[in-house]
Amino acid sequence: MDLSVIVLLSLCGFLRGQETTDPISLDDCCKDGKERGQESQDCTSLPLISESTTCRIAQEQCCTAVLEDNICTSGINVAKDQGSCDALLSSSTCETKTAKTCCECCLLGRAAQERGLSCDLTLAVWYQCGLVSRACCVDRSPNSDGKPAPELPKAQGDAQNTEDQCKAAGCSQSCFNGSCACLEGYKLKADAKTCEDINECLLGSHHCRGGERCINTLGSYRCQRVISCGTGYELTDNNKCEDIDECETGTHNCGAELECQNTAGSFRCRPRVQCGLGFIQDALGSCIDINECLSVTGPCPSGHMCFNTVGSYTCQRHSVTCGRGYHLNADGSRCVDIDECAGPDNSCDGHGCINLVGSYRCECRAGFIFNSISRSCEDINECRNYPGRLCAHKCENILGSYKCSCTMGFKLAADGRNCDDLNECESSPCSQECANVYGSYQCYCRRGYQLSDADGITCEDIDECALPTGGHICSYRCHNTPGSFLCTCPATGYTLAPNGRSCQDIDECVTSTHSCSESESCFNIQGGYKCLNFDCPANYRRSGDTRPRVDRADFIRCVKSCQPNDISCMLNPILSFSHTAISLPTFREFNKPEEIVFLRSPTPSHLPHMDSPEIVYDILEGNVQNSFDIIKRLDHGMIVGVVRQVKPLVGPVSSVLKLAMNYVTNGVVSHRNIINVHIYVSEFWF
Repeated sequence: MDLSVIVLLSLCGFLRGQETTDPISLDDCCKDGKERGQESQDCTSLPLISESTTCRIAQEQCCTAVLEDNICTSGINVAKDQGSCDALLSSSTCETKTAKTCCECCLLGRAAQERGLSCDLTLAVWYQCGLVSRACCVDRSPNSDGKPAPELPKAQGDAQNTEDQCKAAGCSQSCFNGSCACLEGYKLKADAKTCEDINECLLGSHHCRGGERCINTLGSYRCQRVISCGTGYELTDNNKCEDIDECETGTHNCGAELECQNTAGSFRCRPRVQCGLGFIQDALGSCIDINECLSVTGPCPSGHMCFNTVGSYTCQRHSVTCGRGYHLNADGSRCVDIDECAGPDNSCDGHGCINLVGSYRCECRAGFIFNSISRSCEDINECRNYPGRLCAHKCENILGSYKCSCTMGFKLAADGRNCDDLNECESSPCSQECANVYGSYQCYCRRGYQLSDADGITCEDIDECALPTGGHICSYRCHNTPGSFLCTCPATGYTLAPNGRSCQDIDECVTSTHSCSESESCFNIQGGYKCLNFDCPANYRRSGDTRPRVDRADFIRCVKSCQPNDISCMLNPILSFSHTAISLPTFREFNKPEEIVFLRSPTPSHLPHMDSPEIVYDILEGNVQNSFDIIKRLDHGMIVGVVRQVKPLVGPVSSVLKLAMNYVTNGVVSHRNIINVHIYVSEFWF
């Protein structure tokens, strides 16, 4: 086995332990690579059967191992068939170098056998060269039958050939006397149990004939014809060349007046009508008169002149008349040969001319062939005679030669036969970016642009604002720009966030950009601010500090403060008036109630000197479109009145929600607190 295959199998074992999540096993990846190697595909650009990197490595390495194995086998065949490696010196490709190395290593083995030396080289050559040399040496030895002897390990002691011993041996194929053995075409590995395939092609133990290539298979090999059958033949399923009957298949070019007759590797056009006496038929079936007067013996008796006629001849007493290719001599007494090659304008039209007695023959230049019927040099159509062997892409016949050309995306190489990839990107065919690919190119665009469907070259701007998700790109408004987009915010009250998409509320109360007076408190709302001034009614005074601004959590509270002896004030059940403010957005999606205000009060058990009153919450005024409600809950020993928005409101809307916190004892309100919630709903959702 090739050393590269041994290394690859070790690598597969390692990678199988490293990567177990891929559903495709490494054995499947390697098998696919071997099959593509047998088809001589490019191992560096195989279609991947998995996204796994290790699977790709297994594919490429197994493919390369098969290719190198086949190339080495071809070099061994050259050494055996020709006894020389000179045929492999005409090219410097990597494949040719590998074949030449195996060819020369085989010649070393054959030379060792001829000199009676050991087949095991003592030279410091690389491992595979030693295998090839030994195989070629053994193959030519008188005692060799062309196949390596089956490798059987020596018996361990005098163990009897019992079934128990063979079971204990754990052999992969067969067992003999307690020792493992292999079937024909296999050899025992170093573990003395497992059998591996013998590469007959690499060892040179095959029987492929000249012109056939050895292809290794599991346990055997097969021979495949390398050289094509040639014109007029086809390769059958049993690897033999069979004549094509052009007459039966109708692929001949015989005219209507001619009849097709099949020959080995070709056909002939026979005339349907036979010519009469005195005529001869040419290749086209035409009847041509025979000049009997030019025969060697001559049909006329001595002293007579022969005159050719159509289909016959006549004899007249001697009167000097010369036939074709002759003319009278100077005195007119006899006919002498005409030198058709004399003079610059000879009969061969610029080709070499050789004069013959009564005729001539042309020596045609390279690229031409002499037609003995028309007696002229005709052009050879090299493209038709050697299809696929002269040019890599396209072949065009020209007078006396041929010319190679390439398909679109390629240019003619320096050797005039092969084609190199043309880098179209050098001519800047794309409006933005260009990537050269083999035989073509691909245009692509920078971010914010897309390739036009019309020509595949022009980059068009992507209108991000018009995309299905365009409404969520910007918080407020989206403006398309070439290759990008721009978000903007409302003219007042907002500024663009650092991310360039969101709108941030400007707190005018913090930045002191409001216009509230000293007696007013500034309250920031979404997209603006409000100047609030909460005055306490008569008999009430403000509790706590007065702040220059009002936050969402702030309460401005006015508590009852009666004058002495003011009975009506004392009997008034309202203990306090409170003011608070809250800013709300216009919710884009309103799926459930939003809790906006929490009114906390100790439970009755925590209120000393009271007859355990019940707290009842109520909305007295300002419930726009019944968009709010209030519920009561117990939270960590506190009674909490939760004000909720239960319906969507589209801003701008402002309202004062007047709430009552009633303390009810035995069904009678003993006292209450009034809370005024100033609600400002913005027209925006942000």
